[in-house]
Amino acid sequence: MSKTELSDPTTTTVVVDGQDVELRRSARRKRTVSAYHKNGRLVVLLPAGMAPKQEEDWARLMLARANRRRTPCSDAELMSRAQELSDKYLGGRAKPKSVRWVTNQQNRWGSCTPLDATIRISDRVAPMPGFVRDYVLLHELNHLLHFDHDEAFWAELASFPHLARARGYLEGVDFGKRMSNE
Repeated sequence: MSKTELSDPTTTTVVVDGQDVELRRSARRKRTVSAYHKNGRLVVLLPAGMAPKQEEDWARLMLARANRRRTPCSDAELMSRAQELSDKYLGGRAKPKSVRWVTNQQNRWGSCTPLDATIRISDRVAPMPGFVRDYVLLHELNHLLHFDHDEAFWAELASFPHLARARGYLEGVDFGKRMSNE
């Protein structure tokens, strides 16, 4: 891990696994560590008195967490993830021509038009956990192979390890939305 001191002595930029991570120390922060993305860089907020070895460990941990949770920001990243999921769970047989985020789907998580092999994913899915985004994307990819939600459709998804958990998550979100509207 290499370090670069910035003009402010409480801020350092380090390179972790080839990625810039900005470490910001605060005398007011006593125990907690948090992180967020800003301008394409991870910013990690640390207590000022933390030992350099602990800073390095926290920088690695927070980078790993952030990368795991990172939402595909662009349609190109979403398409790339769709190809990965198709390869892993559908034997590469689902080949969408386009996969994109949309803002006009308020009552469904995603949609697929098999005739032109296009998939649209609601932007409401973007902040959800990765396994939920993957499930929604995989569900729509599966519609390129199976039009209906028949037995063959669900059998195709059975190898996805978080199937029940993701469906339960989405059902919970729907339930919460219905309850808040009453």
